Amino acid sequence: MSQKQTLSFQAEVAQLLHPVTHSLYSNKEIFLRELISNASDACDKLRFEALNDATLYEDAPNLEVRVSFDKEAKTLTIADNGIGLSQQEAIDNLGTIAKSGTREFMGRLSGDQKADAQLIGQFGVGFYSGFIVADRITVESRRAGLKAEEGVRWVSGGAGDFEVEAITRPQRGTSVTLHLRDDALDYLSTRKLKSIVNKYSDHIALPILMRKEEWKEGEEGKGGEHVLSDEWETVNQATALWARPGKDITPEQYKEFYKAVSHDFEDPLAWTHNRVEGSSEYTQLLFVRAARPSTCGTGRRPRASSCTSGASSSWTTPRRCCLRTCASSRAWSIRPTCR
Repeated sequence: MSQKQTLSFQAEVAQLLHPVTHSLYSNKEIFLRELISNASDACDKLRFEALNDATLYEDAPNLEVRVSFDKEAKTLTIADNGIGLSQQEAIDNLGTIAKSGTREFMGRLSGDQKADAQLIGQFGVGFYSGFIVADRITVESRRAGLKAEEGVRWVSGGAGDFEVEAITRPQRGTSVTLHLRDDALDYLSTRKLKSIVNKYSDHIALPILMRKEEWKEGEEGKGGEHVLSDEWETVNQATALWARPGKDITPEQYKEFYKAVSHDFEDPLAWTHNRVEGSSEYTQLLFVRAARPSTCGTGRRPRASSCTSGASSSWTTPRRCCLRTCASSRAWSIRPTCR
């Protein structure tokens, strides 16, 4: 096991942490949306790499995200069994901002906390949103295909530096543990966490699991209470929203899905959802924005439509999405299934 190292954040990251933890403070719940999306991306990346090397699945072919909390320790953990990180990837990707998008992110902050919150995923800085509610973050990970002894632990208080050390981690994937601030302890609640998952992450195609709560009667006349069991349950729909029948989807679910993938803080002007069958078969979900993107007419593609490629970590790169923006128009289309 290697010795613990203390390293400094890239200057841009240090500059970013203050506005993320202060400017967006009134909209704290977005941190869970971002960390679950990152975990889902890590699972997608494993699925992609496993097309060429099925052994990366090891003994856990079923991909999932788990959300758990410990009231006594005041911690909240988001874990996945996706691609994971090597020690060098943890240093490179959690200590820097991919593609140097920080300066543009900083310039786009408007002071409108609801609007600014949508920029987090767009500029690939979602991991750092954990510091909105936590005074310390611990990441433990092992990249698929590496030995158990090649796991890594990354720890930071968001104050300019971080610690990295090698650990033994039998399971692949990543767990992000947030050591919550005293004013964020309300997130140590199954009901609250479920409501946030249902609001922002219901469309995630992977199962998001939480431990079931059971009612335990009190002893000697004392009142009962809900306690966590050892059984896990799926708390999201675990199917892509566009794959579900339109009659089963509420207007609010369409709006939240649109905001999650487009990073637009306004509701869409309109949308249409239909399935076409024949010689070609596909499902189409089309959204029309309420306002033209700020990048239209500049010759640049909206950042929300950027895709992740190469060896970059899905924890810090701009969110992958299947959106297509029609040139000089306000329409966003998703056509995920076609054959």
